[in-house]
This record gives sequence, structure tokens and C-alpha cells, in this order.
Amino acid sequence: PMVEVGGRPILWHIMKGFAHHGVSDFVVCTGYRSEVIKDFFLNYEGRTHDFTVRLGQPATVTYHSAHEEDGWKVTVADTGQTTMTGGRVKRIQNHIGDERFMVTYGDGLSDVDIGQLIAFHRAQGKLATVTAVQPPGRFGMLGVDGTSITSFLEKPAGDGAWINGGYFVLSPGVFDYIAGDDTVWEREPLEQLAANQQLGGFLHHGFWHPMDTLRDKTLLESLWQTGQAPWKTW
Repeated sequence: PMVEVGGRPILWHIMKGFAHHGVSDFVVCTGYRSEVIKDFFLNYEGRTHDFTVRLGQPATVTYHSAHEEDGWKVTVADTGQTTMTGGRVKRIQNHIGDERFMVTYGDGLSDVDIGQLIAFHRAQGKLATVTAVQPPGRFGMLGVDGTSITSFLEKPAGDGAWINGGYFVLSPGVFDYIAGDDTVWEREPLEQLAANQQLGGFLHHGFWHPMDTLRDKTLLESLWQTGQAPWKTW
């Protein structure tokens, strides 16, 4: 989540997208190097503003200019280094209470319309909704006939399969599907929700791209620097 695009952590980009649609109450589940994420938010004002420090007793700090993150509420929850994805969701139940909530990963960017996604979830009346995406192709595709190449396509759109793109909308009842720290969210909980016809699928035809490799980072950085970042909806 702390890998940077345009000088800001990818986590910040994801949160900006949510806030653009009116979702500004966040719980960040941390594990490995939790202290780095805690430090980022504890020192957020100083990292993102010019400021003046008046030394003495008491010392004062004045931050210059406002920013669009005013009003964000960010809870940083240490959910353990070895806790699985489902276990992390279970651990923040006390921060969620009885409210509908959203869950996403910190390793990808999308221009998914959060407002439409939430409306879809409400209309479906199911416990959970997952955003389905079609990933971009990573390799060139060749048409082969014996020893002859009949077609060449450098960057195909993928094989058309729909995959889990994150961006879940969940009702509190999903906590009953999570046993504990060892539960992988993408296994028993989602499989059981689907079997019980409690998992809706919001089909997103827009931009979605993972941040898994240096190649991914280079591409996303290029899009940001050239002003062509589709996920910049704010």
C-alpha cells in the first residue's frame, strides 16, 4: 500500500477515489511494517503541507493552505503480521459495528464508480457484492498455423474472464462467515456466500490495473505523470 505513484502511496490514491464518492471514514488494516503506515498518517499534515514551527514553551505548528482530505477519519488497525485476509476483516468488526461497509485491497487502482456500486448492492439485497473486472493482457498473442504465424497482436485485452477486482460492499452479516485469523476471505467466506446466493457481482467495464510488479508501477507512474490516469476521478 505504501508503494508510491506520483509521490503519494497507492493507498492514498485509493482513498481519494473513495472520498470523491463521499466515503471518507476509513479503517486501514495493517500487518507487515505496520509502523510505516502509522507514521505516514500520524505525520500526514507535515508531509503534505508547508508549515511554520514556532519554537519555545509551548511550541506551535501552523500549517499553510487547506487540503481536500479535510474531514477524513482514518483508523489504523494493526491486524497482525500473519493474519489472513478474512481474519483482518474479522478483527476490525468492533470498528464497523452494525453498518454496511466496503473492503478493498491496497495493491491496485481503478475508476470504479463507488456510488453505482453501493446502489447496486442495495438493490440486490444480498450480504455481499464483489466488483468483477477483466484484467488487461500481459503478453502478446500469436496466431499459429504449423510453422507460420497467421496473426500478431502485441497487447490483447485479456481472455475475457471476469476476476475478483476487490471493491466489496458488505453487510455486517458477513462476519458470521469468517471463523478467525486463519480464514482466507477469498476461500470459505466468499465460496459460502456464493453457494448461499448471497454474493452479488458488479461488472466493471472501466479501468482496473494491479500493482504487482515493477512493470505495473512503471505503467501507472507514466499514466499519472502524463495526466492520463483514469483512476483520478477527483
